[in-house]
Amino acid sequence: MEEEDKGYFHEASFIDKEGQLRTLKVPVVQELARQLQGLNHLPDKFKRVHPVHQPLTPSFALPIPTINMAKLRSVAEPQPKHGVKDVVKGFFGLPFEEKKASVGSYASVENMGYGRNFVKSEDQPLDWIDRLTMKAAPEGTSKGLHVWPQKPTNFRQAIEQYVREARKVLDDLLEVLAESLSLERHVFIQQFDTNESEINVRVNYYRPCPRPDQTLGLTPHTDASALTILMEFDTSGGLQVLKDQKWLPVKWPRDTLLVNVGDMLEIMSNGRLQSPWHRVVTQMDVERFSVALFYNPASLAEIVPVRNTTMENESYKNVVVGDYLQHFYKINPTTEKVAIKFAKA
Repeated sequence: MEEEDKGYFHEASFIDKEGQLRTLKVPVVQELARQLQGLNHLPDKFKRVHPVHQPLTPSFALPIPTINMAKLRSVAEPQPKHGVKDVVKGFFGLPFEEKKASVGSYASVENMGYGRNFVKSEDQPLDWIDRLTMKAAPEGTSKGLHVWPQKPTNFRQAIEQYVREARKVLDDLLEVLAESLSLERHVFIQQFDTNESEINVRVNYYRPCPRPDQTLGLTPHTDASALTILMEFDTSGGLQVLKDQKWLPVKWPRDTLLVNVGDMLEIMSNGRLQSPWHRVVTQMDVERFSVALFYNPASLAEIVPVRNTTMENESYKNVVVGDYLQHFYKINPTTEKVAIKFAKA
């Protein structure tokens, strides 16, 4: 019996080439993986045209510098001990019917709720991933929307506590990054209104995959945020960054946070800081969870690139955050870093 017949699917809507609204049934990877247990094939919907792995030795892993924020500033790194791990694993441990009843799914720029996003056509290869997305800031932004899981009962409390602590680190990083470029420390942070800046939370769940060579956990992309903080627990591996036309694995110490520069900060820095093209590969015998926080100025804010840069080959213009996000999600997924051209002067 097909997974659609059992009801194990999300619905994704998109506009086809004729301008018609289409709805596509997208299999729930968690349930699909259970059905495929012991098998060595994938449904065609998930298969890529070309093999996704390339031969690399461990020495090719991309080195990631580790920063102790407590020593750098007065702000300590937020610890993932506020129940984040427990509530995330608790949610995905629920039967599918309970997860669907616990939280809704909303098609928007953020694609909030429980479900599959970034589906633009029927022939698009699907990623081997299940997702849960909430907007944690500004306060009250998701009022009236059923996007926070009701089970476990402390899910929202645990995530929001983590977000409050992580915001302190994000703000601190914006100041440190400005100083590292010999800029005034407030040049980036001043574009983030305390009451209006936005933080999206995305929980990624990667099930073990029977054919990691045929599919991806996450399609290549840049982050549309200014900064992204990524936390993973229990297991690691899978994240890769494109460097010199090679996909290099990114590994960082357990119990630390990975910080990623997004498109917004590339624009703000006038190209001095670059958002990396990255992806996630699947693993055959590893179950992986990650929690990403995407930090942005308010949607209506106009971000202003620094003008006292000496780089002649990178020049960005003022961009309204919401306009850029609409453009970013309209053209993605793509095969190369092209969304940022929207902000080029």
